[in-house]
Amino acid sequence: MFITFEGVDGCGKTTQVAMLAEALAAAPAEAGVPLVVREPGGTVAAERIRGLLADPEVALEPVAELLLFGAARADLVRREIEPALAAGRTVICDRFTDSTLAYQGAARGLGADTVSSLNRIATGGRRPDLTLYLRVDPATALARAAGGDRFESEGLDFQVAVARAYDEIAAAEPERIAIIDAAGTPEQVHDSILTRLAEAGGGGR
Repeated sequence: MFITFEGVDGCGKTTQVAMLAEALAAAPAEAGVPLVVREPGGTVAAERIRGLLADPEVALEPVAELLLFGAARADLVRREIEPALAAGRTVICDRFTDSTLAYQGAARGLGADTVSSLNRIATGGRRPDLTLYLRVDPATALARAAGGDRFESEGLDFQVAVARAYDEIAAAEPERIAIIDAAGTPEQVHDSILTRLAEAGGGGR
């Protein structure tokens, strides 16, 4: 099963990815220990691209930014995600194609068609089986965020645009995207995730 986490900066994805990975690893399952990866990242090349994309002192045109995300994703999918899924493992990914649609497609104004075309090339058509969208007020999320990378430093208006785009994406694909209220404690959010995962047939409670 291919599970992705999405949401604005500071929504709690990293914490919830770790908690879910620990829960799945502790539960006996044929899939074994899940593979946990992040975007951009997960391979040597993709991690180097991540450093460039996160650097607030590096100015990037939106199209250049989009292509860098695509390059990192292509390497991750082919080197890590596809082999793991082919071996029957569960894969948990911190961000995937929906992030690019929300951030570059909507907030950067490049458009869904352009971003979707690049996503298809980068992924070879691979789509998540379940996407967990951690929904939280952008102002609350931004206050939680470390504030050190280029996207967090864009400010509240940018995060509001991203959140609006995520809401639209989730409304368009309710069969794939589960909206999780991320305003509660980490334990409460984790419980909601386990419940939704069980409903999807991917373990949990």
